[in-house]
Amino acid sequence: MVNNQESLHSEWFAGRIIDWQQQYGRCGLPWQGADAYRIWLSEIMLQQTRVATVIPYYLRFVDRFPAIPVLAAESEEMVLAYWSGLGYYSRARNLHSASRIIMQQHNGEFPHQFKDILALPGIGRSTAAAISAFAFHERCAILDGNVKRLLARYYAIDGYPGEQKIEAMLWEKAEALLPEKNVAIYTQGMMDLGATICTRSKPECCRCPVQAGCVAHRNGCVALLPTPRLRKKLPERKTTFLLLRNGSDILLEKHTGRVIWGGLWCPPQLDIQIPGDIESVRVYCRQFFNVEVINVLALPKFLHTFTHFKLHIFPLLIDVAVEDTLKAQETGMAWMGLDDAQCAAIPSPVRKLLQEIQKNCWES
Repeated sequence: MVNNQESLHSEWFAGRIIDWQQQYGRCGLPWQGADAYRIWLSEIMLQQTRVATVIPYYLRFVDRFPAIPVLAAESEEMVLAYWSGLGYYSRARNLHSASRIIMQQHNGEFPHQFKDILALPGIGRSTAAAISAFAFHERCAILDGNVKRLLARYYAIDGYPGEQKIEAMLWEKAEALLPEKNVAIYTQGMMDLGATICTRSKPECCRCPVQAGCVAHRNGCVALLPTPRLRKKLPERKTTFLLLRNGSDILLEKHTGRVIWGGLWCPPQLDIQIPGDIESVRVYCRQFFNVEVINVLALPKFLHTFTHFKLHIFPLLIDVAVEDTLKAQETGMAWMGLDDAQCAAIPSPVRKLLQEIQKNCWES
């Protein structure tokens, strides 16, 4: 009898979600109804990024890399250039690596089996389930951040959703609620409901299609759930950006390895704040870059926040005369025109900084 009641409740819940999605959910998104490659790309881009932010990047990316073979054949640097500004660059590196695995192991066709999708770099259980549901209409449950919040409130599950025990409970609920058919519509509905109605702050419970069954709403504790993670104060670091300008060119170096901004072009950096006086900078630049400093301008400092730390950036715009043009090439650095630099694979704070320099400090 209990199982029958649970089944009836699941049918009611799924039916309400499906009906609501078809009437009020998001439609017309550029990846909806697309092939598996485009669905995969959208799901990777949507990790930790809002739909409105993703759409222009997605359209630009698929225009340049319309299919898996094209993506796999391109260099990582080019892929990062088209990802530049979207952040969390390991997603792009994993996407590129996965495309090459697909070429080698799946004859260039995106795999249909859940286990094969899950085995690709950068794809976790929820992302693999979303791809399976949208691309192949497989009956798979998702549990992204929005759905975790929705289910934590619906069942009034106390505890931080990132904890293993709590997450396991949420997965159990997500699996139990899956409908037998219309899985793709249901999955989109769960995403839409979490993103637009059951939001982190100011949820619109009066518009929720499953409000009648929501335990948190009934108990008046919607605002308290899901239980937030105990936040530790983020450590803070400092760095100096050395913006070496030689005529119309600026010096950038490519970060290597799996470090912050790995594979991207950045100004040379120092993990200390060096004095902005011309003599201190002249000594350093002559020693490490073999250039003669003409002028130094200290630009306004700014803060960039990563997931795990805050970075205070102190930019110095340094006009130089180059004595040995080969030195930069030999050390993984390159002189680039400012327009070329902004088209290269550079992180978002560097792009914004170069745009400000071009607007306020650059003479052609």
